[in-house]
Amino acid sequence: MAEVDGNYVLAKALKDQGVEYVFGIVGYPVIELGMTCQQVGLHYIGMRNEQAAAYAAQAIGYLTGMPGVCLTVSGPGVLHTLGGMANAQSNCWPMLVVGGAVSQDHEAIGGFQECPQVEVARPYCKYSARPPTVQLIPTHVEKALRLCRFGRPGAAYLDLPGNILQCKVLESSVLQRTATGGAPTPKCFPDESKIAEAINLLRNAKRPLVIVGKGAAYAGAENELRQFITKTNLPFLPTPMGKGVVPDDDPHCIAPARTLALQKADVILLLGARLNWMLHFGRPPRFDADVKIIQVDLSPEEFHNSIETAVPILADLKPASVSLLRAANFSVANNTDWWTQLRGKCESNRKSVLAMSRDDAPPLNYYAVFTNLQACLPPNCIIVSEGANTMDIGRTILSNQLPKHRLDAGTFGTMGVGLGFAIAAGLYCRHKAAGKKVICVEGDSAFGFSGMEIETIYRYKLPIVVVVVNNSGIYGGVDEDLYADIRGEGDPTQTLPVNVLSTYTRYNELMRMFGDRGSHLVKTIPELKAAVKEALAVTDGPSIINVIINPTADRKPQTFSWLTESKL
Repeated sequence: MAEVDGNYVLAKALKDQGVEYVFGIVGYPVIELGMTCQQVGLHYIGMRNEQAAAYAAQAIGYLTGMPGVCLTVSGPGVLHTLGGMANAQSNCWPMLVVGGAVSQDHEAIGGFQECPQVEVARPYCKYSARPPTVQLIPTHVEKALRLCRFGRPGAAYLDLPGNILQCKVLESSVLQRTATGGAPTPKCFPDESKIAEAINLLRNAKRPLVIVGKGAAYAGAENELRQFITKTNLPFLPTPMGKGVVPDDDPHCIAPARTLALQKADVILLLGARLNWMLHFGRPPRFDADVKIIQVDLSPEEFHNSIETAVPILADLKPASVSLLRAANFSVANNTDWWTQLRGKCESNRKSVLAMSRDDAPPLNYYAVFTNLQACLPPNCIIVSEGANTMDIGRTILSNQLPKHRLDAGTFGTMGVGLGFAIAAGLYCRHKAAGKKVICVEGDSAFGFSGMEIETIYRYKLPIVVVVVNNSGIYGGVDEDLYADIRGEGDPTQTLPVNVLSTYTRYNELMRMFGDRGSHLVKTIPELKAAVKEALAVTDGPSIINVIINPTADRKPQTFSWLTESKL
């Protein structure tokens, strides 16, 4: 009878359940596991940091619907993934972390990298367990992957001690599981009486609004929602990663009038989004005190979370969207006061942005950079973005026409996700959407979290264009002269402002590690256009476009601060 070890049983179980991608860093006790993953046909991507590997694993889970795996060594390796697991849980993206662990006979006596990993991971995932034997590994793999995907998606953790991975057993003794971990997820269909109630409320509203979140993108509900918006003539507002479910250039999109729309709407249909900080909790002063919320969610715990939900619809977004489209029996007139207000505000804000974008004198501002970058981008590229103003302002100008084509800091507001997300997007384009481009737009501070993943991008020949919008600081920096003066005055730990980074850092010079190609330092709009054109022509590796902007560049004046605090 053939013998197999735990490495083979685990790798084969992942493959049998439908996993395609493993991101990680190998070392004791998972080196052989990484090799075995390749031997059974999984794509293994070696990263430079476990946290970035966790970000890549969850992004591929969001893009494909099948969790990516983050493979890590014991102790600190597993601990480094906790930020990634928390981000996946907050974003509701499926991923599985597989952590090596100290051999069981070394536990409790100070084993190498000994850590209570199952307990440590548990608050940040849906399922955390250690298979007790080699024979039971497939059982735990199936359950972990199923729980990642079923219901509200999220993270799972499996703990594999070195002695379990190395242990050999008869292959016939392994308890195999059917591929339910990768099976189609069961759908929750809406109560049609609630659908009718929602349609009636929308039809009689004076100032109706639809908010489309990334949950609608993940559900694949774009076709039904586009038809629903067109049929009803309702204005809609996308959340950052809800962009593209209905195209940004659709005439019903009132994103430029976001503040007005949220503040004045009397009935809001919430699709795949939550009333958390990103939507200011649904409370005044950002929302009308008497607003009625129609909320579609597959998690009943989400209803009434911050304010009362007027019409809670427990359902998956896809079947709920089908029902809403079928039941829709009205169309909002174009000449209503509500549409007139929204269109007027959209036009006013577009004119303000256009005026700022026309100011292209160096040092550049955000609006000039993003407007001209948008004009250079190929259609339907995947845009990854993180940073403060870089992400927020970029979202308003860099458009999306398709769902799941914008990946950013998300619900958890996590910085450092950019290059991990971009690597996942690059692999997705290579294997699932040939010819599609990935543009990773980073603030200089955000880029610093995971900048060495540039080497990972190069190693795996991913044609990712990284645009660093460099304002020499966190939110903003100081110019070269002032920086030199402050830095020369004394101990920089006492004199340099806490938000300041080194001025005009040449991040593009990282490309010199691989030769002379792909390094672009940009200070003017003509230089930006030339750099983007050249970078998009590269098909086998990254490019870095380091765009120097005014350290004091800011966004246009806002009616409210970016995070309006709730006051009791």
